[in-house]
Amino acid sequence: MKVVLFCGGYGMRMRNGTADDVPKPMAMVGPRPLIWHVMRYYAHFGHREFILCLGYGAHHIKDFFLNYEETTSNDFVLRGGRTELLSTDIADWTITFAQTGIESPIGERLRRVRHHLDGDEMFLANYADVLTDAPLPEMIDRFSRRDAGASMMVVPPQQSFHCVDLAEDGLVGGITAVSDMPLWENGGYFVLRQEVFDHIPEGGDLVADGCAGLAKQGRLVAHRHRGFWKPTDTVKERAALDASYAQGDRPWAVWERDGGAGARVPASRGGSAVRTA
Repeated sequence: MKVVLFCGGYGMRMRNGTADDVPKPMAMVGPRPLIWHVMRYYAHFGHREFILCLGYGAHHIKDFFLNYEETTSNDFVLRGGRTELLSTDIADWTITFAQTGIESPIGERLRRVRHHLDGDEMFLANYADVLTDAPLPEMIDRFSRRDAGASMMVVPPQQSFHCVDLAEDGLVGGITAVSDMPLWENGGYFVLRQEVFDHIPEGGDLVADGCAGLAKQGRLVAHRHRGFWKPTDTVKERAALDASYAQGDRPWAVWERDGGAGARVPASRGGSAVRTA
């Protein structure tokens, strides 16, 4: 299935006080940017046709793939001054780069790439800056057997604060960690049918309009995931992922621990296809 990735936001909380125009999906985790890790996850499970919804800092994402250096994450032989790759990351990927506006909400970005989906009944969509080890084939299989228009992954609350139960007179009746409450957050990793477009108006949002509209009709399902899931909304969160990568603790890198579907392909399979919309 095709994978639509939203990578056009400003990511202001990742600015760290600088004037840098690098978009959040290009923040580094180990030797590669966040968007690469997300794409490797999907490619591992056989989904290698990507549609990137670009906006702020689009040239950084384009430059990264147009000048992709395979030797950064693949073994190679240097012989007579020539490089011979022993494996490759993206040789069998097809990437469409689509300008979807600087200020566009996510739903509008999705609307603007609809024609790239070729009328596919089902497709995948996600943010380009959140990592997980969720079982993607299971999510897709469950959704394909349901009569629903969309599926979204949900995760337990990630915040560390506590909720306080108060009586009218100010007496505290109890204190509960938000992570222990029966609440779920939107975790991205959407599986969608074309029906979702019926609920996204011009300038609309994928979750607030598309998913909410389907939910009102009983056509939205959720996949509960209690495993690894990490957003990178702040510099601190990105730094924590980078440190985890350096220590060899990277549960999202499913391609490293499983030599099955989506493993690295021999370099002889050819180059990736890049399309600019």
